[in-house]
Amino acid sequence: MNKKIKIAFVLPSLVAGGAERVMSFIANNISKEHFDTTLWIAGVPEDTVYNVDSIKVKYFNKSRVLTAIPSFFWSLQKEKPDLVVSSLCYLNTTMGLLSIFFPKIKFIGREANVHNVNTNEEKTEKTRGTKRIGAYIPLSFGYRFLDKIICQSNDMYNDMKLNYGIPDYKLKTINNPITDNFKLEKRLVDKKDYFQFITVGRLSKQKGHKRIISVLAKLDIPFKYTIIGDGPLKEDIFNLIEELGLSEKIIHIPYTNEVSKHLSKSDLFLQGSYFEGFPNCLLESSAMGTPIVGYLAPGGIDEIIENGINGFIAADEEQYADYILKSVNNHDWNPDIVSKTVTDKFSKDKILKEYESLFLEVLN
Repeated sequence: MNKKIKIAFVLPSLVAGGAERVMSFIANNISKEHFDTTLWIAGVPEDTVYNVDSIKVKYFNKSRVLTAIPSFFWSLQKEKPDLVVSSLCYLNTTMGLLSIFFPKIKFIGREANVHNVNTNEEKTEKTRGTKRIGAYIPLSFGYRFLDKIICQSNDMYNDMKLNYGIPDYKLKTINNPITDNFKLEKRLVDKKDYFQFITVGRLSKQKGHKRIISVLAKLDIPFKYTIIGDGPLKEDIFNLIEELGLSEKIIHIPYTNEVSKHLSKSDLFLQGSYFEGFPNCLLESSAMGTPIVGYLAPGGIDEIIENGINGFIAADEEQYADYILKSVNNHDWNPDIVSKTVTDKFSKDKILKEYESLFLEVLN
């Protein structure tokens, strides 16, 4: 390479979230010898919860992606990056439409969810689009102008291809990486007279906290359950906790930068999602040696959990309860084996190389 490749990574904000964490991590850690990276944030510095000290960050100080569109346009015209990498549906759609005006710039969108999922808790449609950039625009329309779409899981790849008509040549599956904060060291699980369970994730319908709580209420075992995360369903979730008489057994932490510490103290990670993109929390729990009980759902869950090795995948609430009891009473989990199931497949070095190779492929 005769010169560094200029890449603009674009996000709505740097609030706590999976897309924000992965994108800022990639931007921070890809080769600085080959890539000149900048992070463009529609929002404000005050919302930043991730370490971006080693990268240039440009905040547009807008409350919404819609109001940041003119700023994105003029920055693309002025700075002329070789490559733009965005994440989250409505921002990917925005960048796809802006790409029409900048044919010399390559645009990549990183998808964050399996959209074509219908459950009683969370419904989406094949015509799903975004109202956040004005009129209702079908996802497939905005995405058709992107040069490449990164899918986090096989389920997401198939969703983009089969339900939104995105051709194979535009799709690339790259899983999320395990970051430096999640390494198996000495387990912090102490002898105690109760089992310690944990869930990390946004308090939303998608994440399925309520069905986890409903199962726990039926178990006749001593436990403490730590919920890390915040979100729009907080009031409903804690109303249910109170209604089921579990308040004294629940510990709620809205946000912490010590997730790894809490994972290493836990006996079991409980996953209740109805769908995912590629859940970082499951990677991180397994990397810390903490096994998982999860529900069968789209979004890479079956790519992370190996039944009986680092967790169990349940088909329904009855089986979910059985797997919790089996995990804490009968199954002999080996933290080293639990960790190794993910550290070999999803190491940061492996995933970073896949991103770097994709960037070069798109530009060539």
